[in-house]
Amino acid sequence: MILKGKTAIVTGSNSGIGLGVAEELARAGADIVLNSFTDRPEDHALAARIGSNFGIKARYIAADMSRGDACRALVERAGGCDILVNNAGIQFVAPVDEFPAEKWDQIIAINLSSAFHTSAAALPFMRQRGWGRIVNIASAHGLTASPFKSAYIAAKHGVVGLSKTVALETAGQGITCNAICPGYVLTPLVEAQIPDQMKVHNMDRETVIREVMLQRQPSRQFATTEQIGGTTLFLCSPAADQITGTTISVDGGWTAL
Repeated sequence: MILKGKTAIVTGSNSGIGLGVAEELARAGADIVLNSFTDRPEDHALAARIGSNFGIKARYIAADMSRGDACRALVERAGGCDILVNNAGIQFVAPVDEFPAEKWDQIIAINLSSAFHTSAAALPFMRQRGWGRIVNIASAHGLTASPFKSAYIAAKHGVVGLSKTVALETAGQGITCNAICPGYVLTPLVEAQIPDQMKVHNMDRETVIREVMLQRQPSRQFATTEQIGGTTLFLCSPAADQITGTTISVDGGWTAL
């Protein structure tokens, strides 16, 4: 229970990568604040279930991560945190000259600016405690690029740069800041895309995963939410006390190409 007595806020965590990260931190003893933009009974029930399953305190706080004031209010309502995992994100695909301006603004706000606002709100608490961990979930697209994803790639490159800056500003204070750069991760959202891809390409499930969805991932295997959670847990462990301002790729060799 290496994180017993610590509180972790994980943004965008009622499903997918965020939920996987929250569960791994809870397994290690951290109290958890789940977050998304909805405020449904099932969101709060999910927090209750995590608390019961792992014997920790867990709660759900809704916040619109496209708004800076809401991002900061999330941290304030949580009472600060020892661990901040910035995971909230959205995607939209279009050529640059056809990319809707409102989609660009929304993606930059949720995928990048939210991490700035939550970090700014969390750092005073971490400095007061003399310990803190900020883990930003970036992407392989924070280190490389693909066509038609200009806003997402700009935001994820920005997350990597923000992580480096926060690391330098907090060096020697017991606080670290790093970015995890996943490749394709098997989440419910990705799982739901597989049948459509099978129809479009007239391929069976395994072939469409290997040859279409994971074409750029040399391992030809999805990363799992548990693996992203485990990497986050490592960055919060004493073994990672001197790891700050860097990226860890969990991408099956994608960025080695």
